[in-house]
Amino acid sequence: MDILLSTCAFLLAILGIAGCIVPALPGTLLSYAGLLCAYFTSYSQMGASALWIWLAVCVAVSLADYFLPAWMTKRFGGSRAGSIGATIGVFVGFFLLPPIGIILGPFLGAVVGELFNDRNDFAKALVVGCGSFLSFIVGTGIKLIASIGILIHILADTWPALRNWLTTIF
Repeated sequence: MDILLSTCAFLLAILGIAGCIVPALPGTLLSYAGLLCAYFTSYSQMGASALWIWLAVCVAVSLADYFLPAWMTKRFGGSRAGSIGATIGVFVGFFLLPPIGIILGPFLGAVVGELFNDRNDFAKALVVGCGSFLSFIVGTGIKLIASIGILIHILADTWPALRNWLTTIF
């Protein structure tokens, strides 16, 4: 059972890293599921506090990823309409065009929202849209950092048993 759990832990953690880049997969959630698999092995030295800390990190990163487009829109000089447009764009893009829509949705939503606010300033609307796109890049980065951290934690927890297993085979 330990071999199955360890294999699942690594596969889920690697799939979680891929999920940080591919918008349709919940990256940090998959990585956390891998961490749970590693925790339930008989040789795990991981404490329950590590699970709670990683859970808090995963929730914070996931929430930041959803709210970052609106915040970055404001930081780039956008109005409330641009922020609302970016937030709506995340959800509309996710459901209408899953792989690409979650990338383009916040950008287009921020631009459209800014144009509703001020139709005469297309250049500002594009700058605000770029800020929203930058939020996608930042969100992806923080999800990657969290998922890679979880993979490293799984590797550190599993390494002694993995090393012993490899030495008995070779």
